[in-house]
Amino acid sequence: MKNGLKKVLVANRGEIAVRVIRALRERGIVSVAVYSEADRAGLATQMADEAHCIGPAPSIESYLQAGRIVDLAASIGADAIHPGYGFLSENAGFARLCEERGIAFIGPPSAAIAAMGSKIESRRLMTAAGVPIVPGGTDPLASPEAAREAAGEIGYPVMLKASAGGGGKGMRLVREESELEAAFRGATSEAGASFNDPSVYIERYVEQPRHVEIQVLGDRHGRIVSLGERECSLQRRHQKVVEEAPSPVVDGDLRRRMGEAAVRAAAAVNYVGAGTVEFLLDPRGEFYFLEMNTRIQVEHPVTELVTGIDIVGAQLDIAAGEPLPEALANGVEPRGHAVEVRLYAEDPFRNFAPSPGRIELLQLPEGPGVRNDCGVYEGAEVTIHYDPMLAKLIVWGNDRSDALARLRRALAETRVEGIRTNLPLFEQLLEDEDFVSGNMDISMLDRKLESGELRPAAPNDDALEADLPVLAVVLAHLKRAGANGTATAAGEGEPRSNWLLAARRDARRATTWN
Repeated sequence: MKNGLKKVLVANRGEIAVRVIRALRERGIVSVAVYSEADRAGLATQMADEAHCIGPAPSIESYLQAGRIVDLAASIGADAIHPGYGFLSENAGFARLCEERGIAFIGPPSAAIAAMGSKIESRRLMTAAGVPIVPGGTDPLASPEAAREAAGEIGYPVMLKASAGGGGKGMRLVREESELEAAFRGATSEAGASFNDPSVYIERYVEQPRHVEIQVLGDRHGRIVSLGERECSLQRRHQKVVEEAPSPVVDGDLRRRMGEAAVRAAAAVNYVGAGTVEFLLDPRGEFYFLEMNTRIQVEHPVTELVTGIDIVGAQLDIAAGEPLPEALANGVEPRGHAVEVRLYAEDPFRNFAPSPGRIELLQLPEGPGVRNDCGVYEGAEVTIHYDPMLAKLIVWGNDRSDALARLRRALAETRVEGIRTNLPLFEQLLEDEDFVSGNMDISMLDRKLESGELRPAAPNDDALEADLPVLAVVLAHLKRAGANGTATAAGEGEPRSNWLLAARRDARRATTWN
């Protein structure tokens, strides 16, 4: 495919950096990775055509160094910077710096990022654009007294939200007036510490809504299109865990109306590139604007699988000035069903605490309808410095039932050793009646985990006894191999025995679970 870009710096790490590098390679564009000292041996670092160290392990000293990254891009002759997601991807100042230096920012204009980065400002814009918002205020609250007056007008329960918020920080649910003052002080304090902006606003609390979002694309010629919805209601502490497309409850008419609202929202800020308009969908079928993510989303692969559109590739083409295809003018209809699970280095038996360490064995699923977007490899070190996501497992089926069956098979093929992962949670979810039936809301997973209805089972104390026969065979093999010099210790840089790897997989299979 023709593309005017020649060299692109990828200002990110992990699986999204790998995803972007692959898209660049398909278009014959030179890829440049940046890495912290902790990511010197990272997969993206190894895959890119060029790689440059930008600082120590802490992200504040490396991946968040906007000036350093732009200076590097200019010095090596990069045409553009792709920010991925997280880090600087929604930083209006970073986008503005790129604009000032004549480097294409593969994302929307800095003004659009700034407008949608403020929840208060975006609510004002959406109201003017005719996009439904959750009833509430469009001004920051100056004091607990102002919050009390607004809550009285809206009616309890209400939600206090940080204007610059995200990830559940600076949010407080208030069910009655006696809780309001403490909630206001807690929300403003957390907002100030997390986002350097203590301002909060108030809105009605929507009981048991679903989280449904619309993927949009906008080109530099004024065309903005909807690529349909994603269901993202399976969340733990306001962080998405499972995503799918299409939503189990969105029909053709609702898809059209939500798509039209998303396009109006994007048009209100002259949007360019890939973006996502997020909505709350209440049990009556009414939807309300939540926020707009002005970047590529973690969950974009499910939309790619049901539409056949390479969204990261579209980002590159749009940045090069190419128009969106005429075929997208009337939107797209989903084909089949796709589900994504986020594989995290977390210990589900210890309240999902991070689980850093060396990945001793990594076996990801393959076969029809299975896609792996992975940012690590066997032998890689998972550090405490960054988000613990290792990979995304995405499956496609003719319908939702087929997709869930394929996901069960894919999870059964997945093996990760050396660290804990959240795989047991997904295995339990696939046995949960509500999830399987599509009966979800944004607090369902938290409710089930807190009540114990959904609880990843820890290994049984008898597991070691079940492992002993296999372990004895492995030790005997190592002893014999060591005598004739054919074996090497794992991690010594030599090939490992396939027989030994198979024995270790058998040892894992022999483990008994409650």
